[in-house]
Amino acid sequence: MKELLIVKVGGNVIDNKEALQLFLKKFNELKSPKMLVHGGGKLATELSGKLGMEAKMVDGKRITDAATLEIVVMVYSGINKTIVAKLNALGTSSIGVCGGDMKLIPARKREIGNIDYGFVGDVLVDTIPAETWNLLLEKSICPVVAPITSDASGQLLNTNADTIASSIAQALSGLYSVKLVYCFEKDGVLQNPTDDTSVIAHIEPQKYAGLKEQGIISKGMIPKLDNAWNALNRGVDKVIIGNALHIEKLTSPAHETGTLLSLK
Repeated sequence: MKELLIVKVGGNVIDNKEALQLFLKKFNELKSPKMLVHGGGKLATELSGKLGMEAKMVDGKRITDAATLEIVVMVYSGINKTIVAKLNALGTSSIGVCGGDMKLIPARKREIGNIDYGFVGDVLVDTIPAETWNLLLEKSICPVVAPITSDASGQLLNTNADTIASSIAQALSGLYSVKLVYCFEKDGVLQNPTDDTSVIAHIEPQKYAGLKEQGIISKGMIPKLDNAWNALNRGVDKVIIGNALHIEKLTSPAHETGTLLSLK
């Protein structure tokens, strides 16, 4: 089965022009088929603050009212087109998409308990049109995916980029041997959040439960790893978390750096 690389890039790499350019240069050198999913929540939060709107989070998940939705759509669209233009200039044939394009990532408005998340979307993984995605990949076109989805009525929804990467990886695992890489400014999942050298090389579910109970893994890292387990449980071959500026090492067969997640 042909291999597919899906990379999700986020964190401080997105809002640092030099770091983003270096990452994109390295991503450009990776062989196709490949796909890039990006975040940008920090930039959305900063713009919200400048406009006098305080970002509201619950367990690392953003509450999105109507005004916040306008901001995230604007910010993510800008990030998306910047990345697409740079990748095309470097030599990777790229196209920017979000979940609303061609119904590529069907979603529904989140309804969990008594918390009103506003215009936040949960992906309907089983309805993602894998063959439509494959039309791009077979032409050696790299989709660059913004973290916006839409529901059946056409309502745009803010959706976690880690979830989008995991969901697409799951949907395409029937067509490809999928490697999913989550990358940001850290070298992996850290045993000590204040020590960048304390990378945990390998995590399996039982160890994850212990790290979470001890508070070593917390906040935004929890949904990231939960998405990783969902991917592994539904056919994705490998999930790695690490530094975006070492993407060539994270994607090498030898797994030279970062944190490898596996079911055992």
